[in-house]
Amino acid sequence: MSRKRKPLPIIEGLEITTLAAEGNAIGRHGEMVVFVPYAAPGDVVDVKLEKKKKSYANGRIVGFRHKSENRVEPPCEHFTVCGGCRWQHLPYELQLASKRQQVVDALERIAKVELPEIAPALGSQKIWEYRNKMEYTFSNKCWLTFEQLESGEEFPDRNAAGFHIPGAFDKVLDINRCHLQDNLGDRIRLFIKAYGKQHSLPFYDLKAQNGFLRTLMIRIASTGEVMAVMVFGEDRRDDITNLLNTVVAEFPEITSLMYAVNTKVNDSLGDIEILPFKGKPYIEEEMEGLRFRVGPKSFYQTNSLQAYELYKVARDFARLNGDELVYDLYTGTGTIANFVSRRARKVIGIEYVEDAVADARVNASVNGIDNVEFFAGDMKDVLNDDFIATHGRPDVMIVDPPRAGMHTDVVDTILRAEPAAIVYVSCNPATQARDIALLDCKYGVEAVQPVDMFPHTQHVENVVRLVRRDKVQTEVASDEL
Repeated sequence: MSRKRKPLPIIEGLEITTLAAEGNAIGRHGEMVVFVPYAAPGDVVDVKLEKKKKSYANGRIVGFRHKSENRVEPPCEHFTVCGGCRWQHLPYELQLASKRQQVVDALERIAKVELPEIAPALGSQKIWEYRNKMEYTFSNKCWLTFEQLESGEEFPDRNAAGFHIPGAFDKVLDINRCHLQDNLGDRIRLFIKAYGKQHSLPFYDLKAQNGFLRTLMIRIASTGEVMAVMVFGEDRRDDITNLLNTVVAEFPEITSLMYAVNTKVNDSLGDIEILPFKGKPYIEEEMEGLRFRVGPKSFYQTNSLQAYELYKVARDFARLNGDELVYDLYTGTGTIANFVSRRARKVIGIEYVEDAVADARVNASVNGIDNVEFFAGDMKDVLNDDFIATHGRPDVMIVDPPRAGMHTDVVDTILRAEPAAIVYVSCNPATQARDIALLDCKYGVEAVQPVDMFPHTQHVENVVRLVRRDKVQTEVASDEL
């Protein structure tokens, strides 16, 4: 018989002092650090501990003694339950300051290298309805909030279309309005949900792994083009055709309507054929007159307007004059490579995902760009000494790796290639700082620019310009002469 664990206590009157990188806020109780979600610096709160270790604890707010002046009213009715947008209650200026501090902390504590003054975080032009892509899940058992459970009310209709609850993949919160995308996305989702209920179409059962309505992806480009991809858990041809025809009639704004049948255990569509139903099989984004085709499986930065600002920072940090050979590592669909190509002699892009490389080549072709070349394969296998000997030693490298950062083999190859400058774009300042420490033997940090791609979340992109140390010494000597 297992021993019953003693319930953890409530800490009364905990003062919240700062924000943490994971989206929580922090207070101190004696020598113990307490992480509290949805709190703001200046709050004084009662916190129910949910997890406790020797030096830290996690808890949730159960009462306010004092509400901070660093608070604004969150517009979203799903705030604190959905799990996204954990900083809706904070003024945007404080969000930006906290994101800059996150970058400072990572570079100082992990990289431990000499740093220039770190610029303020570059804010997003739009802080609501900025996402061009949203993904929703249909479920026959919606998540019930604590308030709903305590109400004693019965909820016979549990069909939902919304987001997975963090830490509980089989639980879906029914969403009425998401403020991160244009309201058209909500209207499409709610229409399909209502149609499914009206026609008794089975919503997906995430535990039993069966059901008809499964997932929905909506992309709304800055050009105004709209893509909707409906994924079904069963191949019921008549029901698919009837539903999609009704969507076409209701939403003429949709320029690309597509669908797929996924009977796998997981929701990934990488190996699933996505079929066109109406319109083009892609939508297009635009930057400085360049058109970028985005298909249902394409990666594209989810904040279109801010992606332009991010890429401008990367291009400025590259300091190209038209004579350089540029390597763009982790090129994705070649957006950065094609974007900087006008100011370079040649750009070589390398990417693991073959479909993304195919998109990159198409985007170069439709824009008449002939000084780019793309290669597919695992970065640590493709980028080696033989590759560089064949294609040329780069003058500048732009790297934009996934959250895990760069493999040490890739870092070693970069060090041997010795480009004059490296522009490191990252969505994870911690792994970026780790890699910068590895590059420190030959490269110094010259400039740092945090960029906010995701307002109301704790996430931040960061761009760092690194310069080869002997190059800096040469430039200094030249200036002195």
